[in-house]
Amino acid sequence: MILYDYVLSASCYKVRLMAALIGKTLSLHAVNFHPAQEHKSPEMLALNPKGTLPILQDGDTVLTDSADILRHLTAEHPEWRSPEDDRWLAFASDLNNSLGLARLHDVISYEADIEKARAAGVAALRKLEAHLTEQRFDGLIFLTGKTPTIADIACFPNTALAPDGGVSLDPYPSVRLWMRAIRSLPGFIEMPGIHRLHELAHPA
Repeated sequence: MILYDYVLSASCYKVRLMAALIGKTLSLHAVNFHPAQEHKSPEMLALNPKGTLPILQDGDTVLTDSADILRHLTAEHPEWRSPEDDRWLAFASDLNNSLGLARLHDVISYEADIEKARAAGVAALRKLEAHLTEQRFDGLIFLTGKTPTIADIACFPNTALAPDGGVSLDPYPSVRLWMRAIRSLPGFIEMPGIHRLHELAHPA
């Protein structure tokens, strides 16, 4: 199973993270997204005419949408699925088009209406905060219940990286607790800008 990957991509990271959490090994093929724009090369466009990343190749199956890839990876892991996932996968797309776009603008000077992107990102974070606060009142920490699903993994990266796009996470305590819970999961892996939790225990 090959993942055509860019290490700084939130969408690629959610695929790497999901695979790590379920113990699935991916063969990573690094793509020079910036500045070389290798994802627009003839070879990459033959795999994905949309010219986007990630791309997952599993035998004869080629998937180019991160939500479809998360579903594919967890096809044999029902514990990572919920009837509410589709709602949150759509919300993850909204996060990508707001917080993710603002981050691209600030990090690699991607052309965007930055004020509009940030405003949309703040609106999305307020919705996320309200939902997670309600979940906490019910004794639930993750988006759809007591355990994480692909919904959490889809929404996590662009949320965690929001400060890279000029959007602070300080006003959202429930969001920060949720992110901490994800970072505490066995098998969690990091990417630039998203770190593991520090080990607080001193060695014996």
